[in-house]
Amino acid sequence: MTRIDDTFARLKAEDKAAFVAYVMAGDPDFETSLEVVIGLPAAGVDVIELGMSFTDPMADGPAIQLAGQRALASGMTLNKTLDMARQFRKGNQTTPIVLMGYYNPVYSHGVDQFLVDAIAAGIDGLIIVDLPPEEDDELCLPANAAGMNFIRLATPTTDDRRLPKVLQNTSGFLYYVSINGITGAAAANADMVAPEVARIKRATDIPVCVGFGIKTPQAAEAIGKIADGVVVGSAIVELMGAGKSPTEILAFVKTLADGAHRA
Repeated sequence: MTRIDDTFARLKAEDKAAFVAYVMAGDPDFETSLEVVIGLPAAGVDVIELGMSFTDPMADGPAIQLAGQRALASGMTLNKTLDMARQFRKGNQTTPIVLMGYYNPVYSHGVDQFLVDAIAAGIDGLIIVDLPPEEDDELCLPANAAGMNFIRLATPTTDDRRLPKVLQNTSGFLYYVSINGITGAAAANADMVAPEVARIKRATDIPVCVGFGIKTPQAAEAIGKIADGVVVGSAIVELMGAGKSPTEILAFVKTLADGAHRA
């Protein structure tokens, strides 16, 4: 059982949806993003997604692309992202951390060394958006063998023929992308998402979390009623880009978390 497994089991027993928040590590600088990350659990965040900055974030919209550029400009690296997790773990040993990003930085680091370093830093899971199931030997299977969850994305175009392949070797939770397209591109529609979540849950026992296009407490509550968890990224990252203080950002995050938990 990982921290992710424990968290979803606890929330299921409490009849609550999980609230998952994404923050780009190093945006706009190491100290500011660390302050936000440290404050997320008190704001109601159940699982933290920590973004790994990369020069070519092909699945992301402008908000997260710009966040990655700001992080890179401030000198952020994969090693510093792992250091941020280590700093967080000094005061929190229970909230799961999932690294989210692209394979290139991991490959450059070296897969074996990356897994050693990530586990030592307190990382619980990985979302690597450009590694399909056909490439499980690259990172997914070694991560699973090391005791780390490998979380996969499913989308509105993941049909019943493709779904079993997507679910293969997936653990922790499945991240359902509520819209076709990039992050932050459109608003999630709970009525359209509900049958897709139900379809996926008929095929797996692992929790299903929904992300992309969730920007308000009302949307978080609506999605939380039909899924095991709610993921918000772009709406938070946009406040970072607007220069809001960590206090302001965390206050906004709490409204989203409260919405998800009301569900």
